[in-house]
Amino acid sequence: MDFRYALALSLPLGVAIAAIGSGIGLGLIGQGALNAMGRQPAEIAKLQTAMIIIGAFAEALTIYAFVTVFLLMGKIA
Repeated sequence: MDFRYALALSLPLGVAIAAIGSGIGLGLIGQGALNAMGRQPAEIAKLQTAMIIIGAFAEALTIYAFVTVFLLMGKIA
């Protein structure tokens, strides 16, 4: 199998796995933050800030995977 065919098959799968992982991770981040907010309502501002920062990091990993796919798509042609 030529490496171009391997890239053509694996790149979409890699992005799909990254997107699924990011979605699961963001859901767990939200769940944990909401549970903590329910237990300690006085700390909501700190928890929201931490949740947003961690969510941005989790989403950034998906964006890196997406950019990598576009860079490697140039190798197929």
